[in-house]
Amino acid sequence: MKEKSTIALVDDERNILTSLRMALEAEGFKVRTYSDGASALEGLTAEPADLGIFDIKMPRMDGMELLRRIRQQSDMPVIFLTSKDEEIDELFGLKMGADDYIAKPFSQRLVVERVKAVLRRSQPRDGSGNQPETSRVIERGKLRLDPERHTCHWDGKPVTLTVTEFLILQALAARPGVVKTRDALMDAAYDDQVYVDDRTIDSHIKRLRKKFKQVDENFDVIETLYGVGYRFKEV
Repeated sequence: MKEKSTIALVDDERNILTSLRMALEAEGFKVRTYSDGASALEGLTAEPADLGIFDIKMPRMDGMELLRRIRQQSDMPVIFLTSKDEEIDELFGLKMGADDYIAKPFSQRLVVERVKAVLRRSQPRDGSGNQPETSRVIERGKLRLDPERHTCHWDGKPVTLTVTEFLILQALAARPGVVKTRDALMDAAYDDQVYVDDRTIDSHIKRLRKKFKQVDENFDVIETLYGVGYRFKEV
């Protein structure tokens, strides 16, 4: 029988700790909770977990510092909870090795699905030769996407993406020239039980473009078809 994954949940808001713990335990995860970064570091040093969910703003030690300390001893996947859309914090955190970001307020269902997605990416494959379509390396012109390692390169330069951004880009790049509606992109990036509105996808596309333009100011392969959706330009 497969052993349950252990999630370390770190947040100074008691109601978030309680509600997320219940949601994750209902999905079969083991959950350890901490109310600040310092106690989490002590606990995780003594007994590592399979994945961490860290709030950014916390007393005694914030989530960024906790991640920095954890990265000195472990490659444990980490998802950040953030109170607002803090792009500077996000880019800094991703470069330090965070795996994904979830902005408050969020649905418990969304957190559970992101946890599952990050764990899937971090777990070693069974070694069988049959790779599903979604795990094959995608190469489109200057783009190289490796779902197995969750890496993205543009013209040989690394581009750091969240899990959600990666899944959206993967859906677009898999079929160049084919228009993907916002609904189709939502399906690719989110569980069907999670509700997100159209603007969420637009926001992810905007941030994807911004990240690629940081390595290539002429990046233009994600095209908008107004009123329809998006497509990856045929190369």
